[in-house]
Amino acid sequence: MNTITTTDFNFPGQKSVYRGKVREVYNINDELLVMVATDRLSAFDVVMPKGIPYKGQILNQIATKFMRLTEDIVPNWLIDTPDPNVAVGHLCDPFKVEMVIRGYLSGHAAREYAAGKRVLCGVELPEGLKENDKFPTPIITPTTKADNGEHDMDISREAILANGIVSEEDYLVLEKYTRDLFQRGTEIAASRGLILVDTKYEFGKTKDGKIVLIDEIHTPDSSRYFYADGYQERQNKGEAQKQLSKEFVRQWLIANGFQGKDGQQIPEMTEEYIESVSERYIELYENILGEKFAKADISDINSRIEKNVVAFLNK
Repeated sequence: MNTITTTDFNFPGQKSVYRGKVREVYNINDELLVMVATDRLSAFDVVMPKGIPYKGQILNQIATKFMRLTEDIVPNWLIDTPDPNVAVGHLCDPFKVEMVIRGYLSGHAAREYAAGKRVLCGVELPEGLKENDKFPTPIITPTTKADNGEHDMDISREAILANGIVSEEDYLVLEKYTRDLFQRGTEIAASRGLILVDTKYEFGKTKDGKIVLIDEIHTPDSSRYFYADGYQERQNKGEAQKQLSKEFVRQWLIANGFQGKDGQQIPEMTEEYIESVSERYIELYENILGEKFAKADISDINSRIEKNVVAFLNK
């Protein structure tokens, strides 16, 4: 199936392009950003060799929906979405941290806890927790925002302030926005029969100094969801949780001997496996948004994106 894994556009007014793990971001006249969500799949900060059909469309449309559903509590960068894979927004200067917030002991936090750590990013964790247990209150565990090819690293609030990565005044705003967004996301997830387990938010400053939400929000790449039905029963029995997130990809990689470490080989991704991942992402979309996924025309994705973005920029 057709996927979009790289782009090489030359849009009107284009000044530069930044290529992230999944998104490629075009600077238009130092005023707008055209963010293209590709079908690349990233895990353990490594981009997999093959794309996942419809993944970029799914991420872009979930993020767009949640930007609209949260703009009353936190301002965001988004202006419009001229194509299923594209968001256009205001140029921002991004903060060099990602604000990770966790309501449950899962994923990276669970792996650290199992290794005996009881402090994560400067936050003390209570004794006696089992994997996927709920924290008494959500905890914020920031990471550095790595450049291409580097791993994001855990960092404490104290280290962020001590190193001048973010001013204390701005960091207080980031913390408040992070908690407010997580609360709204938790409420929306609950209305869909889901638990928002953990997520990450990225923020930037507009030219006039306003702090806004950027990038993605509440997507399966940036968030972990459990099905609420049967959650407590599974916890009581010590069973794995039924979840909606990219964690199923990470678990498949771990089972096949890959965690992004030096010398490890990415396992072969068969056509059948790629198709199954695409189907899981569509399932994620439909459960998270509570609506049917409409597949875009992928016969020539690059031409479709170029035509739609150029038409938008020429308006």
